[in-house]
Amino acid sequence: MDMSGSNVLLTGATGGIGSALAARLAADGARLTVTGRREEALKATADAWGARTVVADLADRSDVVRLAESCAETDVLVANAALPASGDLLEYTEEQLDRALDVNLRAPVLLSRLLAERMVERGRGHIVLVGSISGKAATKSTSLYNATKFGLRGFALALRQELRGTGVGVSLVQPGFVRDAGMFAATGATTPNGIRTVTPGQVADGVVRAVRRDRCEVNVAPLELRLLSAVAGQFPGFAERVQARTDVDGSVRRIVDAQRSRR
Repeated sequence: MDMSGSNVLLTGATGGIGSALAARLAADGARLTVTGRREEALKATADAWGARTVVADLADRSDVVRLAESCAETDVLVANAALPASGDLLEYTEEQLDRALDVNLRAPVLLSRLLAERMVERGRGHIVLVGSISGKAATKSTSLYNATKFGLRGFALALRQELRGTGVGVSLVQPGFVRDAGMFAATGATTPNGIRTVTPGQVADGVVRAVRRDRCEVNVAPLELRLLSAVAGQFPGFAERVQARTDVDGSVRRIVDAQRSRR
């Protein structure tokens, strides 16, 4: 699909990756609708790129339905919104668990279900689910985040098969560690063992490439991280032993501590 002239709905538009996505999609000629729960920040993004806004909290189930209804003519869904959800499971309240599951997994699944129906009727469309390399490899103190991203990956790959032949594509874009945005930018923590990072712009390029070429999965990460995640996905016990001997646990814990101090 070509972005030019297409109705594109972007969730999570107010973060660093979201802003880069909005800029790239607008530059490609998309008729852009951006959504987020912070009206002021959303308006600034919309004003910068001439986008329409729909304020919605993806943890509110009625808001997700309202968003889909107000964007029924969407040609391309870019489901980018997500919560960090880092920390040991025992540190979460039931309410916090529900919010992370709703925003990271339930909302993109429901939006895909509601918007895909109209796309199939029109015989064209594309759904991009922005996941994470954490959807391929588990680490300590990210059990909840891993659960949502592993789930999103399984959903995306299966939905792609379900919609084959309808004219509607499904792609999964999985960034690695992103600099200038996300958890590492917000907390100042360093990546484990100096693993290289990618930029929000590279993530945006990956999303556009996925739509244009109807790619199944695009991993936006340096080669070493792509290889490590592939090994971890195939041999989780081995990956667990390797992580125990490295500073992965320490890096994650520094992120968790920094996030807690900012609350």
